[in-house]
Amino acid sequence: MGWVMMSERELHRVEILAQVDDGRLSVDNAANMLDLTRRQIFRLLKRYRQDGASALRHKSRGRSPNNQIHTATRDFALSVIKEQYPDFGPTLAAEMLSEHHGLTVSRETVRKWMVEDGLWLSRKQRRQFHRPRLRRECYGELIQIDGSDHRWFEDRAPPCTLLVFIDDATSTLMELRFVKSESTFSYFEALERYLQTHGRPVAFYSDKHTVFRVAKEDAKGGARMTQFGRALSELNIEILCANSSQAKGRVERANRTLQDRLVKELRLAGISDMEAGNAYLQGFKERHNAKFAKSPAKSDNLHRALNVEPDRLADVLCWRENRYVGKQLTFSYERKRIMLEENDLTRGLVGKYVDTYAFVDGRFEVRWKGYSLPYRFFDMDQRVTHAAITSNKNLSAVLEHIKEMQDAAPPKPKVRTNSEKMGYKSNGRRPGRPSDARVKKTTAQATQR
Repeated sequence: MGWVMMSERELHRVEILAQVDDGRLSVDNAANMLDLTRRQIFRLLKRYRQDGASALRHKSRGRSPNNQIHTATRDFALSVIKEQYPDFGPTLAAEMLSEHHGLTVSRETVRKWMVEDGLWLSRKQRRQFHRPRLRRECYGELIQIDGSDHRWFEDRAPPCTLLVFIDDATSTLMELRFVKSESTFSYFEALERYLQTHGRPVAFYSDKHTVFRVAKEDAKGGARMTQFGRALSELNIEILCANSSQAKGRVERANRTLQDRLVKELRLAGISDMEAGNAYLQGFKERHNAKFAKSPAKSDNLHRALNVEPDRLADVLCWRENRYVGKQLTFSYERKRIMLEENDLTRGLVGKYVDTYAFVDGRFEVRWKGYSLPYRFFDMDQRVTHAAITSNKNLSAVLEHIKEMQDAAPPKPKVRTNSEKMGYKSNGRRPGRPSDARVKKTTAQATQR
């Protein structure tokens, strides 16, 4: 008799049934040990006594399954995928095979074939492992910043964005501020409050949002730096952009915590607008830091004194651009024409560049070599600011601004038709030959008269 391959489970059954057959173990105990019924124990015991231990071996072992797909079908499917769909995922590849080649195979089977052939990486193989990054040693050495768009006031107010500044060394919340959207001007406001409260840190750590990073790799000159980056450079503060959200995990984890705790506290406090929310954030920040802030590895505070006058700080934290002055002392800005007032200074600016300053508070100035120039808008219509258009992660604030402008605009005058101008009044009759119904109706009206 040749060797019989059996699993550990089957060998265990043979051992238990042998004890029952010898009378060393009862049927009830065997049923409890094998997690089977008494009836099944008697069935197995009968097969064991007739054919021996080999009778307990699974009958389908060594046989091909009834639903097994032929090897030629697998090879054909893989060859088609390699030739026509090399960059397709398993789901889309299975759909293409069914629609265009008449081969109906489940997506999981296609996924298995592609993984075995090296055409697709499994989820486990695609998993990325991020090296943990140690905290900075000193307070103020690195400040992680991010904006979290969320329904902070739940259904009591529209969604808004919370700007979060957190120290990397201590996990201290440095600055919190509710804004309509994540834009350059909103970050300017938060940065000004941060600088006046704490001073200048060594570096900021952010994501690759357009506020912090220029998306064009071939940008030249000043175009390689955003307005926020230019302001930090003038303040001697470094800006670092993370390649992944895991790299700035400190602020990402803080966002998740705030989306849980802060939302509930705002609900209990009955706050339903950003103004009241910003006033509440100061006390919340102090309580949060007292509970969750950590001690730094070194006691040094690397924040530097601001040493910048308020007027100079406003010139730094603004949107600055250069504009070419044409022959008519005009230049384009925000799809509008700006005309410089003619004087002794502006007459010599034709063909030269002037500096435009758009401040956070809405002021707009045109300067040349530090001198403010008088100007007027050629088109006096209100406009959407440049920062609101180009530096938004979502357009909620822009759309809200446009809606306010539309609601405030006067209604359009009604245009009169030619018939109304001529004084035409309809008599209720339709042109053409009258129908029988119309003739009967007209006759009945004449009879009544």
